[in-house]
Amino acid sequence: MLRRHVTEQTAILLSVTKWVVLSAGVGIVIGAVVTLFLKILTYGEQSRGELPFEYYYLLPVALLLTVALVRTFAPNAEGHGTEKVIEAVHKKHGKIDVAVIPVKLFATLLTIFAGGSVGKEGPGAQIGAGTASLISELLRFSREDRKKLVICGISAGFAAVFGTPIAGAIFGVEVLIIGVILYDVLLPSFIAGFTAFTTAQFLGIEYTYFDIHFFQDVALDLPLILKVVAAGIFFGLVYDLVVSAVNWSHKLLKRLPAHPYAVAFTAGLVLVGLTQVIGTAYLGLGLDTIKEALTPHPYTPPDIPWYAFLLKTLFTSITLGAGGSGGIITPLFYIGATSGLTFAHLVGSDHLTLFAALGFVSVLAGATNAPIAATIMAVELFGIEIAHYAALSAVISFLITGHRSVFPSQILAMKKSEMLEVKVGEVIEKADADLQDIGRIRDIKERLRLRREKLKEQKKRKLSAVKPEKKEP
Repeated sequence: MLRRHVTEQTAILLSVTKWVVLSAGVGIVIGAVVTLFLKILTYGEQSRGELPFEYYYLLPVALLLTVALVRTFAPNAEGHGTEKVIEAVHKKHGKIDVAVIPVKLFATLLTIFAGGSVGKEGPGAQIGAGTASLISELLRFSREDRKKLVICGISAGFAAVFGTPIAGAIFGVEVLIIGVILYDVLLPSFIAGFTAFTTAQFLGIEYTYFDIHFFQDVALDLPLILKVVAAGIFFGLVYDLVVSAVNWSHKLLKRLPAHPYAVAFTAGLVLVGLTQVIGTAYLGLGLDTIKEALTPHPYTPPDIPWYAFLLKTLFTSITLGAGGSGGIITPLFYIGATSGLTFAHLVGSDHLTLFAALGFVSVLAGATNAPIAATIMAVELFGIEIAHYAALSAVISFLITGHRSVFPSQILAMKKSEMLEVKVGEVIEKADADLQDIGRIRDIKERLRLRREKLKEQKKRKLSAVKPEKKEP
């Protein structure tokens, strides 16, 4: 027994040491690469003023070039990044084409510089995962070790982009399979996320955090709890609208009888036209609007229209549907925060910033099916006082969104209601939910139909077996 125990503990110690060293090293490298991406992105946004015309006039050309770049050099860089990483983890044991890293970086910079409504986290996760995959190939890791390291890359990229190392670590192990947390990758994900975050800070990346408790009382009380429950339902419905719009836009633009380059250029013209009418508030990352929504205003409410989340949904759907490169989570933050303000006005609540913060994380929870990571992100960004409300709203939003996701390659390992009949173990894109009672009624009807057909067949056989007697002349 003693020998077996010593053997077990020695093996565990060696395994822990191995993954501490590997994940720390990978986290440092990814933190540096993501820092480069973020600094170039910031420089690009700041240099827009050097143009002799409005920067968004570049949208038609930028979308065309983005589509051409991705189609020519790295088709796997298409879309909003994180989805391709999840697909690679499930189908290729984490193997990612190294060309994805520079192509995704440049294509995203091009899209955001011109004003495309996309985010920076998808490229961050894809760059992180691609870097981890490259390191695995260079060091000749096994397929299982490569898969683990790529998951660490997702966590590190997420943590370095948003400045939330714990939420980033949990996101990497929660987002792959709905209803399952990959505990065997938990330690390396934590270390990779923390080292990437620390490296980015060391290299000069500054993050924004909000202490809403300093300005508003968010103590527990029953009326506010009921409003938070209603908010969770509202945010789930908001996300349902977003995913429907994004999917519809993507399918519509793909079906157009025109070359993808022409579609991208035309979509850019549409965005330019909308901007001329509506304004520039819905272009790019939208970080200024997010900060305004999440910054407490003791005397005057933020100057954000109630329909801001609807227009941001429109701009994001067109940009991504036309082939723009970038993430979808940053636009979801915008949509969540602004829809939170709208909800606060609807219910007559004074807690504008609280509901903006809840929308920020709850729409994320519903979109990614990662309520735990979303709740932890709320604590890291807004303070511990929001934790109980964030958990309640995020989980309700996660359930209300049903079996849908911005990441179609997520594997479904649970059903969100005992009243539903859903096939688990498949990718969520193929999930077909139905009411159990209706399903049973259909089964009964089908069995009755088969029984009737069987009886008819038996009757025909009996009739054919009975031959009529011949009459004598």
